[in-house]
Amino acid sequence: MDTRELEALIAQCLKDFYDRRKQALSKIRLRSFLRRKNPYLFRARAIEKASDLIEQLLVAHLQASDETIFGDAFFEPISKIASGGVVSPAPGLDFAVETDRHYLAVAMKSGPNIYNASQKRRQSDEFNQLRARLQKLNKQFDPLLGHAYGRKRTEAGKNQAYRDRSGQAFWTEITGDPDFYVKLIRLMGDEPQRRREEFAAEWDALSNRLAMEFVSDFCFGDGRIDWEKLTQFVSAEEPPKLPRRSISRDES
Repeated sequence: MDTRELEALIAQCLKDFYDRRKQALSKIRLRSFLRRKNPYLFRARAIEKASDLIEQLLVAHLQASDETIFGDAFFEPISKIASGGVVSPAPGLDFAVETDRHYLAVAMKSGPNIYNASQKRRQSDEFNQLRARLQKLNKQFDPLLGHAYGRKRTEAGKNQAYRDRSGQAFWTEITGDPDFYVKLIRLMGDEPQRRREEFAAEWDALSNRLAMEFVSDFCFGDGRIDWEKLTQFVSAEEPPKLPRRSISRDES
């Protein structure tokens, strides 16, 4: 790709990434959020400030969701466009690059996480189903599990119907440019910092709102956290009744 085109694509994908992060934040409601958290762990850490508790919960939540969001908003569209590929005609696969004699089917993952046996079987089944559908094309079918970063490299064999390529090897194969994986970092430029500043304002507003709601619902009158009430809310068969709010139906 032309450098300016790639830079513009990276900027757009970063915008999409931050837009999705903000959208994810906008869906957080305190009570539904707390129901999935471990009150024992935070009590064991001796957290006594509502604002600290909320901040740690939000950071953990964002860390868990960012990898998926970034893969969907950044790695997948860039890999498809930079490779000249088209959307894959099969579920579980992301794009395909077709020539007169070769059909490269790609499933895209962010990093080289190790699949367990059932995940390998499912991924192999998805590739094999597409292979069967494309037999009439009389082309070399090449199933590839690509990883945007890392060094994993495997070949198809008895236990998996596809090969793995990661990091530089993956990007080089689909773009023909051995420096492409570095360009993805280099051409981000100042865009992440600009997007982060916009995101921080929404993050701080949400953190403040959740902290105020937490104090209202789960703190004593003197401001101390009522850990027993919080634990009952998360785990009791008959959780304590909390005052209704107009913010969201699913919190009541």
